[in-house]
Order: sequence, then C-alpha cells, then structure tokens
Amino acid sequence: MQLKTKLIPLAGAIAFAFAGVAAAQEQVVKIGHVAPISGAIAHLGKDNENGARMAIDDLNAKGVTIGGKKVKFELLAEDDAADPKQGTAAAQKLVDAKVNGVIGHLNSGTTIPASKIYHDAGIPQISPSATNPKYTLQGFKTAFRVVANDGQLGGTLGRYAVQTSKAKNIAVIDDRTAYGQGVADEFIKGAKKSGTINIVAQEYTTDKATDFNAILTKIKAKNPDVVFFGGMDAVAGPMLRQMKQLGINAKFMGGDGICTESLATLSGDGMGDGQVVCAEAGGVEESQKKGMDDFRAAYKKKYNSDVQIYAPYVYDAVMTMADAMVKAGTAEPAKYLPVLAKIQHKGVTGNIAFDDKGDVKDGTLTLYTYKGGKRVLMAVVK
Repeated sequence: MQLKTKLIPLAGAIAFAFAGVAAAQEQVVKIGHVAPISGAIAHLGKDNENGARMAIDDLNAKGVTIGGKKVKFELLAEDDAADPKQGTAAAQKLVDAKVNGVIGHLNSGTTIPASKIYHDAGIPQISPSATNPKYTLQGFKTAFRVVANDGQLGGTLGRYAVQTSKAKNIAVIDDRTAYGQGVADEFIKGAKKSGTINIVAQEYTTDKATDFNAILTKIKAKNPDVVFFGGMDAVAGPMLRQMKQLGINAKFMGGDGICTESLATLSGDGMGDGQVVCAEAGGVEESQKKGMDDFRAAYKKKYNSDVQIYAPYVYDAVMTMADAMVKAGTAEPAKYLPVLAKIQHKGVTGNIAFDDKGDVKDGTLTLYTYKGGKRVLMAVVK
C-alpha cells in the first residue's frame, strides 16, 4: 500500500515530463494579420481576419509538420483602422513579436508604407487585397499579392465603360487614398485607350465623407453617362443615395472597394437594378467554382455570415505561405522566402504563382452588377 502511494506521484511526474518534451517538440509558427477592424470599413477588415483564422484553424486541424517537427500555427491579428500611421505601428508590433510571416494589409494606403518595415526585417508579406501597382514596384523581395492590381482592374473597367456601356461622357470621383486615386487613374487610362471619350468632371472627396451634394451637383450639370468612383463601399453607398436624390441616372462604376455584398444595404434605395458595375480583383473560372462555393458554405457555417469579398484570398494567402514553409522545411523567413517566390500553390481562388515583382501570375477579375439588392456575377475575365 505504501509502495503504491509512492508510485502515483512518480507516475504523474513521468507523464508531466513527457508532456513537457512533447510541448517542446511542437514548434509555434506565428502568422501576423493586419486589416481595419475599426472604422467605416471594419466589416471588410473582419471578413479578411475571418479568412485568416479559418486557414489557421484548418492548418492546425491537419497537424502540419515542417522539417520533421509538428507545428502549431498562431494568428497575431492587428487593427490598422485603414490609417497609414496606425498601419506602420501595427507592422512594427508584428516585427517586434518576431512573426514568421504577415498576411495583409487590406488597403493599399496601409500596405505600401508597412511593406518597407517588413522588408527591412526580412519578413515575407502577402497582401490578399491591396491592388495599387506601387506596392510591388518598390523592389522589395518580401512583398507579394494574390490578386490582380489596379492596372488590370481599372483598365478592364475603363474598357467596359467604353466598349460595352458605350459611354461618351464620364465623370470620375476618387477618395484621394492610394487605392482610390490609383484605381481611378487606371480607369481613365483604360477608357481613353478604348475609344474617344470625354472626362467631363474629375472630383475628389475623402474616405470618411458623407455629404457629396456639392460635387454631385457640379457633375449633374455635365450630364455624364457613367460616374466612376475610386474608393470604398462605405462612401459609395451614401453617394448612390444622393445621386438618386439629385436625379443623376448615370451608370455607377467602381473597383473592388465598392464591389461588396454590403453595398446594396449601404446604398438603401439609391441603387437601380443593373445601374452599378464593379470589378473584384480575383474570381474563379467555371472549373474552380465548386471549390469557391464549398469555401463560402464553410465560412457561413463557421461565422454565420456571408463572405464580403476577400476572405477566400486571405485564406489562400495563409495557405500559400504555409505551403512554402513546408516545402522549404523551415518557417525561418530568410530560408522559406526563396521558396515562396517560386511557389505553385493550388488554392480556393485558383492556382497561385508569383512573377518576379511579386504580383500574382494570370490574375483574374470578376465583373458584377446588382439586381434586387443582390450582387450578381456578370463575367470572369483576365
């Protein structure tokens, strides 16, 4: 009896020791994620963060091994509020935390300044949604993106406005952010290349504005066929309402920033069926549709909400980074970075590979309109 009582704590100590060894053998891989979780486009930031968490959960459920060791992935999520200063502070915080890689940021205006901080620290960064061409034109070997850029996005919308909508008189508004100004400039270039058009007005607002009556009244006098807006859905919604109040019946076009499920709600009764045409920097062709549908269903089950726009691209960005680590046999940034640059990853959104600048190869775009308050797919183009 006495022997037994001595063995029980000994057995417990042995079990504890083994647990300690197992825990020591399990390597923690820290993935940073940055998006605006506060502010006007927090719904988009949360969608991105949800996509990252879903990928992390799936990786941990699979039991991934890197270099022969089982790893546990951890997500370090930061809020940049779509503000460049807060974005660089968030980036430095992740660098100080010694993350193995970063997914983000959502906006070009925060992604571009943050990218220098990651580059200087040698930490790979994949943006799932920043589309300004400048991001990958800085010569940073750490910078990648999994969506098409504004040159493709704005150019495609410009061609559509002229060749399909037969627009002659076009008004352009942008919110002066890196994203809004960039996509508006590329839209104008694309439209001018596609035919003879008149840019009858070029107006500016901010990404926090709610009153557009002054600029819309000026635009109304020019009688445009198309109003193009470079900015986000939180501004586009009220703008559409005010266009209706002023009797502006032009087509309303914009990039991925407005191309969300929430736009119909944000615009209230301001949106006519087929009035809005927007493009998402991404999209799957018919052969990959089932994978995307399955992802959307899994997302809805997990979060009890629909995908807004970029969650699948965030998910793929995390999975692509993890794939590079597995193939390199290490999560050490300097060692898996060259493997990431040459990766061939089959994702939910399609096949992911990067060119020498870090842009995704053969990036697709999806054109949408809205009918009955619902976003409706028009075409997937390259």
